[in-house]
Amino acid sequence: MKLTTVGFWGAFPRANEATSCYLVQDEDTRIVLDCGSGALSRLQNYVQLNELDAVFISHTHADHIADIYCLEYAMLVQRQLGNRKTPLDVYIYTDELRTLPFTFPEALNIQQLHVTDRIQVGSLSVTFSENVHDIPCCSMKVTNRTGQTLVYSGDTGYTDTLIQFAKGVDVLLIECSLYMKQQGLIKGHLASNEVGKIAQQANVKHVVLTHFPHYGHLNRLREEVRLFYKKKITYAKEGLTITL
Repeated sequence: MKLTTVGFWGAFPRANEATSCYLVQDEDTRIVLDCGSGALSRLQNYVQLNELDAVFISHTHADHIADIYCLEYAMLVQRQLGNRKTPLDVYIYTDELRTLPFTFPEALNIQQLHVTDRIQVGSLSVTFSENVHDIPCCSMKVTNRTGQTLVYSGDTGYTDTLIQFAKGVDVLLIECSLYMKQQGLIKGHLASNEVGKIAQQANVKHVVLTHFPHYGHLNRLREEVRLFYKKKITYAKEGLTITL
């Protein structure tokens, strides 16, 4: 299983970059976790859009879903060109699915996610856990046939549920939106020290920090995480590829 970071900023993308978007590939399966602002342009550096098997959206804040509407047009064009025979499956964690402005059911097959779901896409199985956020939001666990596991946190405040969900996983891709001194400043987001405690208590093998703030010195985030978690820590950046 291979994880590629496409977008990694919180709130809005810096020039020529993107907010949350991650490509997971295994055997012949290709799925995307979140599709934020600027993501669709960058995603095409790593995969042909008509080769995607499914997209999973953790919640409907714009920095996680904005480019899904452009992806709808892309899939419509692919259908019209004969490059794709079926609509792309898109799973969204929200309680307001009917209000989302999708237009072309022949392009995207929109489905509502529930935390009790287990969704099989090719060689990958995806399960979910409820987060602490100001709108419905879930974390996601991706597992392949040989047992490699990846957890993506989405956006969340500190929760023991995430610790249990991520127990012993190979990679924890986790938001790190705040510096330690800012803990609790923005509800529904993690400070660096909270990230370290979650990773340590979950005993994960490798932490990838993502969803960064647009201020301060980002190297301080890793230093603060390392106060609590002593194993491997990596910064997300565009094109970062990790093979599990």
